Amino acid sequence: MRDLASRLAAATAGLSPHKIALIVAVGLVLGAFPVYGCPTILCGLAAIALRLNLPALQLVNQVATPVQIALLVPFTRTGSWMFGYRAGFGGAVWNAVAGWLCICVPMGVLLYFTLGYVLRRSALR
Repeated sequence: MRDLASRLAAATAGLSPHKIALIVAVGLVLGAFPVYGCPTILCGLAAIALRLNLPALQLVNQVATPVQIALLVPFTRTGSWMFGYRAGFGGAVWNAVAGWLCICVPMGVLLYFTLGYVLRRSALR
């Protein structure tokens, strides 16, 4: 764990608290995307679009991989509860993505603002 923390600290050295909060929030939200393999591509696209540090974003993405696996079934159940059961593998994937959208995106926004506030406060000290 210390190794991961030191790598993240090195990757985010010199960045503003706003950028660090954005990297962590986007990395965790996209890292929990319920389709295996897609978070890496999504984080790469987000790094380009938002002009973020790609190695730092991918590191947070890789840290979130256990979260992705652990939340796969809850996301699927949430999506099927909200939008109705869809039969087959494709339906399960759509349900999981719908559950991810309804849960992770709002949590990511909350994480971004909370972490940004904490980092700005600690930078002032």
